[in-house]
Amino acid sequence: MKKLAIISVIILMFIGQSCNTNTGAEQENAMADKNEVDAIFPKGEKGSSDLFTGNAWATSLVENDSTYNTLIGNVYFEPGARSNWHRHPAGQILIITAGEGYHQIRGEARQTMRKGDVIECPPNVVHWHGAAPETGLQQMYIIPNTEKGIVEWLEPVTNEQYNSTR
Repeated sequence: MKKLAIISVIILMFIGQSCNTNTGAEQENAMADKNEVDAIFPKGEKGSSDLFTGNAWATSLVENDSTYNTLIGNVYFEPGARSNWHRHPAGQILIITAGEGYHQIRGEARQTMRKGDVIECPPNVVHWHGAAPETGLQQMYIIPNTEKGIVEWLEPVTNEQYNSTR
């Protein structure tokens, strides 16, 4: 009886391995995705290279209207991607939903952001945010009081600024 149970387990293990239909290319793609993060929202549209260094993808979750005066959306930054310096007239709130990245207010030290962090970007304060070099970043953004304006985009973040902890 014990031998039959052991033989059954071995057969099930063999069947399970033989049912693995991943091709070499699929396994390579899975390895390439190791730096990707689990998304809870659609990837969206690729951000403009005038506003982002690297690849960033944005999708709107709540459109601006006169009732809520709030924009809510999601941005996925591929590893190493980041926004330009910018400011929001009424501020911005970031909720990090996956991955790891950086946030920096001009003139202050760069801060690391991780899944579960909530970042408050004060009104009219120049800042940038994006993914760490080795890991993508998924962030939900909230822009309140849009009647005051939404965003003023500034110059790109240089590689020196991105890599500096100051």
